[in-house]
Amino acid sequence: MVRIAIILGTRPEIIKLSPVIRACEEQQVEYFILHTGQHYSYTMDRVFFEQLGLPEATYNLDVGSGTHGEQTGKILTGVEQVLQNEQPDVVLVEGDTNTVLAGALAASKLHIRVGHVEAGLRSYDRQMPEEVNRVLTDHCSDYLFAPTETARKILLGEGISDEKIFVTGNTIVDAVYQNLGLANRQRSVLNDLELEPKGYFLVTAHRQENVDVKARFDGILTGLELINHDYGLPVIYPIHPRARKMLRHFELKPAGLELIEAVDYLSFLQLESQAKVVLTDSGGVQEETCILHVPCVTLRDNTERPETLAVGSNVLAGTDPEKIQECTGSMIEKATEWANPFGDGTAGERIVAILSEQQWGL
Repeated sequence: MVRIAIILGTRPEIIKLSPVIRACEEQQVEYFILHTGQHYSYTMDRVFFEQLGLPEATYNLDVGSGTHGEQTGKILTGVEQVLQNEQPDVVLVEGDTNTVLAGALAASKLHIRVGHVEAGLRSYDRQMPEEVNRVLTDHCSDYLFAPTETARKILLGEGISDEKIFVTGNTIVDAVYQNLGLANRQRSVLNDLELEPKGYFLVTAHRQENVDVKARFDGILTGLELINHDYGLPVIYPIHPRARKMLRHFELKPAGLELIEAVDYLSFLQLESQAKVVLTDSGGVQEETCILHVPCVTLRDNTERPETLAVGSNVLAGTDPEKIQECTGSMIEKATEWANPFGDGTAGERIVAILSEQQWGL
């Protein structure tokens, strides 16, 4: 029987690994959760575990913030100690954070097999630290759980053996399907904010390459002001602490936007599912809006989710205000009957089943 170490450190990882954790429970597979505390302490993230009905993490490293090298090094050291003590058969990581790279590297050096959930995504922009993390993780993994056939072809093109690659669908589909029901049973955030379904725009902008560069951040905010002026609808921006800090630092004072405190995941899912258009620099939000059939405008120059562009759920706008305005106008008119390219909502079950079928200890 396989024993799995599930390593996570950010809220998107908790969300995307929640279906895997639930599948382990349902299939009675032995596992434990190691939370690195990359973005927040486990104490701060505990509400996420509680909301999603997940068991508590067995280990909490609480590494906190720091430079990329410092943070990755702390996670590597902490994960190595836990893995030496626990000796799992396989380590599962998801995505492209420093937690993912450090977890995969620690396991690989201890000759513990590595499974990478959401393998094969590429933006082809090495200026993004996430791109470096995802490429290196893929190349030291033993099981590459590619969400789509496109991702599989990318991995094959980089010389990775077909025997290591499994097209499973994306666990974000499972998470949206499983968690939207939970979200709709809780108090309505739309009522709290006095919003009408399809009567507002929703924004997320937090990436370092956007909010840490004044010209890019100002371009995004100006574009959002234009949208508010054009349509007269609320522009709701649950602002990330990093973005709020940089807003003050650059002395930017956007007009026509409703800046609110960051909301919990289930409340965000409510807002996302009922928005007229979502404008974002988040990869996960690009996927979620595609699954929810909500038009998306991506505030980046590239994306590692090309499937969203192919089906027409998403368009790249960059940070030029007029381009953001133009793209938003085109997506408002967009029919939303596109096909979901990310699977049928059983990726978590597939991943756990694949690992359970492996021959361990040989």
